[in-house]
Amino acid sequence: MRSPASRFNEAAFERVRRTWPYRGDLHVLIAAPDDTLAATAIIWLDETTRTAEFEPVGTHRDFRRRGLGTALQLHGMRLAKAAGATRMLVACRGAPADPAARYMYYGVGFRPISRDLPQVKVVR
Repeated sequence: MRSPASRFNEAAFERVRRTWPYRGDLHVLIAAPDDTLAATAIIWLDETTRTAEFEPVGTHRDFRRRGLGTALQLHGMRLAKAAGATRMLVACRGAPADPAARYMYYGVGFRPISRDLPQVKVVR
């Protein structure tokens, strides 16, 4: 599968694959007919808490608004549940600035549980 121009390259992907608890069976990919990577999500399963975290989740801009993100999330949730997950979570990057992503997550059943509050300390 070929990937559109990105900073994420094969070496970076190899590092991800070697990161515990990466599981290839919980890495969901959608390819366009021309073999372009259209959408992807890695699902990180914590077997102790039975929690599956979807991170990162993305749909290439040329393939948005076609239902791929929804299909990716729903399929990923089925895979995570089959692997033992009883709870799922996703962090919506820039949620207030990205309502389309937020509403897609709401559409597949996610609900907000917190908002990040960045903290800064000036070192003197």
